[in-house]
Amino acid sequence: MTRRSKLASGWLAAAFALLLATTPAIAQEKLTVLLDWFVNPDHAALIVAKQGGYFKRAGLDVTLVEPADPSAPPKLVAAGQGDIALSYQPNLYLQVKEELPVRRIGGVIDTPLNSLVVLADGPVKSIADLKGRTIGYSIAGFEEALLSTMLESAGLKLSDVKLVDINFALTPALAAGQVDAVIGAFRNFELTELKLEGKTGRAFYPEEHGVPSYDELIYIARQDKAADPRFAKFMDAVEAATVFTLNHHDEAWAMFIANQPKLDDALNKQAWTDTLPRLQASPRALDARRYARFADYMKARGLIDKVEPLARYIGE
Repeated sequence: MTRRSKLASGWLAAAFALLLATTPAIAQEKLTVLLDWFVNPDHAALIVAKQGGYFKRAGLDVTLVEPADPSAPPKLVAAGQGDIALSYQPNLYLQVKEELPVRRIGGVIDTPLNSLVVLADGPVKSIADLKGRTIGYSIAGFEEALLSTMLESAGLKLSDVKLVDINFALTPALAAGQVDAVIGAFRNFELTELKLEGKTGRAFYPEEHGVPSYDELIYIARQDKAADPRFAKFMDAVEAATVFTLNHHDEAWAMFIANQPKLDDALNKQAWTDTLPRLQASPRALDARRYARFADYMKARGLIDKVEPLARYIGE
């Protein structure tokens, strides 16, 4: 390099540095995301996107809010008291039935997590063995519909079992022998909880026993704001964080616990491993036929009165 080119190069570098110093920082657009529950590995992509600076690089200042009432986020978003909420695909049809002006804008977990769990060393080896048994549940309605469908796959009806409301105490009730099975157990959590209590669980999966497959966790927003340009930036950041998480499990886990140190324990570490394969790698990806099929299932089970046009549930 000649002396002249060195001088020119130095001048350009100095000019660029001056430009950076005098250019005002781009304002971050604020976005509030209401979670479905307390932070857990289901929210891996969100935490990595925040901790790893993906949101910031997208020009977003994202606030993640843990709800005091898990049923509240869709209602708050519908009322304009939040931008995005995490919800569940089955709940979306119920929200529309209740005339909440919300719509799916992306996916988080694109497989069911819900399952029917029994103790592996207990008497229930198949769905048919549930006849005359006691089954604990936490949420009436959808969980009963899942259970009913699963029982039908073995020629049984709900009247062939005894249902007991155990108010989310799924693992304690099953481990203590208060019930023979529980419906509503998340396969990436309750099975590990049982193991940590010295018990081994056996899971029966709804999608293998007559229930159409569905997305467990989704992003929803107000129907009239579904095309908000901030949401496209949000989804891009979440996708980048998801790709990083899937490619670099340990580094992503380190980011997760740096943001949530209270979750650095055996349960959440195993839940992290069990959850990652279920993350939706492309949050914008959508299988419209899957959503239409599940709407038909919800109606057939009496959970909704009618199936709305598909555009009412999904899309922009």
